[in-house]
Amino acid sequence: MNKEKISADFRAIQDHICKELELEDGKAKFQEDLWSRPEGGGGRTRIIQEGNIIAKGGVAFSAVEGPTPKKILDKLKLDEADFFATGVSIVIHPDSPMVPIIHMNIRYFEMSNGVRWFGGGIDLTPHYVDEADAKYFHQAVKDTCDQYNATYYPKFKNWADDYFFIKHRNETRGVGGIFFDRLSSDDENEMNQIFEFAKAIGYLFPKVYRHFMNKNSKIAFGEKEKQWQALRRGRYVEFNLVWDAGTKFGLDTNGRTESILMSMPPIANWQYMHQPEAGSEEAHTLSLLKKGIEWV
Repeated sequence: MNKEKISADFRAIQDHICKELELEDGKAKFQEDLWSRPEGGGGRTRIIQEGNIIAKGGVAFSAVEGPTPKKILDKLKLDEADFFATGVSIVIHPDSPMVPIIHMNIRYFEMSNGVRWFGGGIDLTPHYVDEADAKYFHQAVKDTCDQYNATYYPKFKNWADDYFFIKHRNETRGVGGIFFDRLSSDDENEMNQIFEFAKAIGYLFPKVYRHFMNKNSKIAFGEKEKQWQALRRGRYVEFNLVWDAGTKFGLDTNGRTESILMSMPPIANWQYMHQPEAGSEEAHTLSLLKKGIEWV
């Protein structure tokens, strides 16, 4: 396993995901934007928008390298050395408020001094929490984790609950999923298994999201649901700009701003002191945006 192999496999995952999403949407096609980073490396950002189901989505691949910025060294408590980082990052914002927002990221980081690790995660952010959907999603994620290590799902699920938490709102971003970082081993066989696990999460993404695209896009909705969707998108923006480590890493390493901020929804809204009506579906959703719910 080397960085060239990892990058090639991640590019293949990007290709596969884009093909699957286009097939399910049935209308929109990805537009590719190739870019390079002055300090070293580059990537290909693919954007899909105004589809039958997808309002806006991004599937980005990057492989960047060069001197590690001091902000990153200090934050991660690393010794000075050059770095290489590659990954695939995805956020999909659907047109229908009944289809959930979804995020997935897999990444690899190494330094010229031998430091190396994998990280990533996948999480679901419904505008309206459907408990059966949450259970389906978590079961699929758990089944994938269990193929590699029985401790992964409970550990990474708790990590996601803590990570995808909007502290200033005291609510989770959605129904969670898994989050993992700095997965590494000195044993090359174990490191290869971690690599295979990261790829499995990448290939899981289109399977679960095509399910939601197909099923939930057929559910009727009205103007009230669209207004709620805009408010929940606003919460998504708040998390990504205030708390998301990937956004901060990209900006701190002089990454490409347009690619980093592809996770933003096409339209969002903020309403002063908004409170959903007691007993409403919106209030029910808020009651389920908390840590520690055991979905499976």
